[in-house]
Amino acid sequence: MDYIDLRSDTVSHPTPQMRQAMAEAEVGDDVYGEDPTVNALEAEAAERFGKEAALFVTSGTQGNLIALLAHCERGDEVICGDDSHTFTYEVANMAAVGGIMPHTIPVQPDGTYSLDDVRHAVRTSNIHFPRTRLVMMENTHGGRGGAPIPKAHVDEVAHFAHEQDIGVHIDGARFFNAVTALNTTAAALTEHVDSITFCLSKGLCAPAGSILVGERAFIDKARRMRKMLGGGMRQAGILAAAGRIALNQMTQRLQEDHDTACRLAEGLSQIEAVDTNPSAVKTNFVFFELNDQASLSAQELSQHLWDEHHIRISPYHGSAKFRCVTHYWITPERADTVVNAIHQLLD
Repeated sequence: MDYIDLRSDTVSHPTPQMRQAMAEAEVGDDVYGEDPTVNALEAEAAERFGKEAALFVTSGTQGNLIALLAHCERGDEVICGDDSHTFTYEVANMAAVGGIMPHTIPVQPDGTYSLDDVRHAVRTSNIHFPRTRLVMMENTHGGRGGAPIPKAHVDEVAHFAHEQDIGVHIDGARFFNAVTALNTTAAALTEHVDSITFCLSKGLCAPAGSILVGERAFIDKARRMRKMLGGGMRQAGILAAAGRIALNQMTQRLQEDHDTACRLAEGLSQIEAVDTNPSAVKTNFVFFELNDQASLSAQELSQHLWDEHHIRISPYHGSAKFRCVTHYWITPERADTVVNAIHQLLD
């Protein structure tokens, strides 16, 4: 990348090794189950999570919707966070496509749920009520600064849900950032959940694609849902080749992104016109805000950074706050460049 882009890790580009693997990928018709590269990726993902099967899908949003459709029937209800990605940023697809009703509960500052809130959200057996079929969690939680959700909490929610014959799905768009931050394994962190979607893009740098993981019968049903949604790709091994590198190699280097995020936050904290809390950085998200000493507005700072330094950051939802997300292409040196540029513009 010949510019610095901190708006999100969705802007990451495939690595040179990925591009080479894509060019040389062995392919077949995935709808027929004959793409060897897709099959290998799915098998590797299932093994990594200790589940029976996996499904390659086009995106995390599609993976979450497929999971909802496989877990629920029309008229069922899903418990989810009130600012979860699935509820806020996925175009109301559970309702529009699946006829599934979200039942939102508060998300705690650390990204967890109150078990009492989960308990009270479960519908009793009453002909007037929808049936509670699923609890959805998010790990890491984007709405809480990329907070990693510990295994103890995931297990607590899952044990309660299963006692009520309710399934548990995790939206794990940045799941391996949680695995890294918690110093655990994917299999351990999802030991008691029924399904999980994780992205191969974002910090893992693949150009597209996500994986849905679960037990065999669930994935068989999910495969039908994928086809229904137009997600049945053909020679998808070209994408899966990059996905295999994402899963097997890029997941091992995410601590570098977390360290760079801490470095960025520490640097920004030294600028008088900036308010930030380095101790709040848990994974690869950094938030900072301009204070009264700032000589520029948030929008002006954003424009000057691009025009004069080829740095892309954007005000967060139109506020004076910024969210910066580190990834493979944001090296420590580039983080220092960003700090120096912001200091120069606000000095």
